[in-house]
Amino acid sequence: MKNEKIVNNMVGKNIKKYRLLYRINSGEMTQSDLAKSIGVSVSLIGGMESTKVNQGISLYNLYKISKVLGVPINKFFE
Repeated sequence: MKNEKIVNNMVGKNIKKYRLLYRINSGEMTQSDLAKSIGVSVSLIGGMESTKVNQGISLYNLYKISKVLGVPINKFFE
């Protein structure tokens, strides 16, 4: 359980990081924009980005996020 939380926090932190970098480089990318782009709820994106919520993510949704943000999927695990 502890390792799962560490991985979820790492991935969520990196989703937020790359979403904000996307916004700086390519224009606005809110949690709502990202959620709409991949077909999930805003609360799912918010939960993933929050360190207070242990929100997991499916590999397919992470793949879709990587495509929308233009970030290789492995970058979310660094």
